[in-house]
Amino acid sequence: MKFGRMKPHRRNQLFLVLFLVVSAGTAVGLALMALNENINLFYSPEEIVSGKAPRDQLIRAGGMVREGSVVRSTTDLKVSFVVSDLQQSDYKVQFEGILPDLFREGQGVIARGRLQADGVFLAEEVLAKHDENYMPPEVADVINKAHAEAKQ
Repeated sequence: MKFGRMKPHRRNQLFLVLFLVVSAGTAVGLALMALNENINLFYSPEEIVSGKAPRDQLIRAGGMVREGSVVRSTTDLKVSFVVSDLQQSDYKVQFEGILPDLFREGQGVIARGRLQADGVFLAEEVLAKHDENYMPPEVADVINKAHAEAKQ
């Protein structure tokens, strides 16, 4: 045999290097899995209605609350309302909890939750705009796009 047996200190160094490579790979893999699970992307009403938004996955969805669509339960904190891009795309949102003080019909909202198989968005959190001049950027983009397409 040309090389013979490996010396003990070289073998220990090899095991240490292999351990560090495997540990770093595991750490990177776990970090990527955690980031992938915590990403929640924004979807417009058009994307939700057309089926581009994933079902049973945590996402953010937004638009304008349709006038006359808010229905509050008389026995508990359940609220349902319709979110629209003010064109042809509407979807129903159900929420159980206390809505923000500035939540109103005709205002922009962003909801975080899951889109169910029946097309109803089950919200865990609802955010409303905080003054007359502010609209969430995602909602403003959706509204501006819908108005631009309507003018064409």
